[in-house]
Amino acid sequence: MAETGAGIAAGARPMVEVWRGGRVEAVHAGHAVVVDRAGAIVAAWGRPDATIFPRSSCKMIQALPLVESGAAAGRGAEDLALACASHEGAAMHTGRAARWLADLGLAEADLRCGAHEPLDREARDGLVRARRQPSQLHNNCSGKHTGFLALARHLGAGPDYVAPDHPVQEAVRRAFEEVTGEPSPGHAIDGCSAPNFATTLHGLGRAMARFAAAREDGDGRERAMARLVAAMTAHPELVAGEGRACTELMRATGGRVALKTGAEGVFVAILPGAGLGVALKIADGATRAAEAAVVAILVRLGALDRGHPAALGRLDAVQRNWRGIETGAIRAAPGFP
Repeated sequence: MAETGAGIAAGARPMVEVWRGGRVEAVHAGHAVVVDRAGAIVAAWGRPDATIFPRSSCKMIQALPLVESGAAAGRGAEDLALACASHEGAAMHTGRAARWLADLGLAEADLRCGAHEPLDREARDGLVRARRQPSQLHNNCSGKHTGFLALARHLGAGPDYVAPDHPVQEAVRRAFEEVTGEPSPGHAIDGCSAPNFATTLHGLGRAMARFAAAREDGDGRERAMARLVAAMTAHPELVAGEGRACTELMRATGGRVALKTGAEGVFVAILPGAGLGVALKIADGATRAAEAAVVAILVRLGALDRGHPAALGRLDAVQRNWRGIETGAIRAAPGFP
């Protein structure tokens, strides 16, 4: 697969504007779809056929084989939420991942995600005071990788579970192509070293709609999907962390929507009550724009109150400088959504 920067920007729809001094200072354009339970597009902006890497927005798909295979038998909703998480490395995240690894008879060294500084300030400051380096448990993907290890153990597969030809990643690819409804044109290596399979925006939205339509009394796949969605909405603090968009917006919707962000301006939403899936990609990769755009779409769909503090913090958000002086705002572009 080869696509130029102009390719992902081609046909992108202006979605978010940044204002300063009464003028538009920046414009973020992108692509977005709303898909129903039948897989049909009910609303679209930009190009639904744009091919993207979903990055971390697809973690609930990557967790499907874990649940479907029975490898998650006996694990609670908290662990499943962590398997879908891009967490902050707070104690509640690292402690749970460590316990799950211990239950598997494994340790932090068995992870293949690499280490980075925790995003949680308390955890980061604690490491500095103790003069300790972050571990792989602090990686925002350590829950997903612990789930991969659980699946590898269940399958009797080897330790290099991030290799594209490993049984774990082969199972992930099969699930990914089945729920997106289209073959993936290829993969890239994500920040956590796992393969990230490409799909069209319509495909990603179709997958989210399938999660939205899944029934607890359905077939094995539907039950797995419903279990993962329920885990995410029941434990939004484990999916991201305090102050993060996924956590705050899931709380703001009263648990009626499951949300997941991905790097480089990707965001998805699962609306079980409406049987709808949302997928969006900001062409320039801006997180602030992806958060504003998903808020705007959720407000349009009636799933989020535009006046809720979690929404106001991202759309119609007042910008202030270091002295607290109001300098501008982030708004939806005219006509969007």
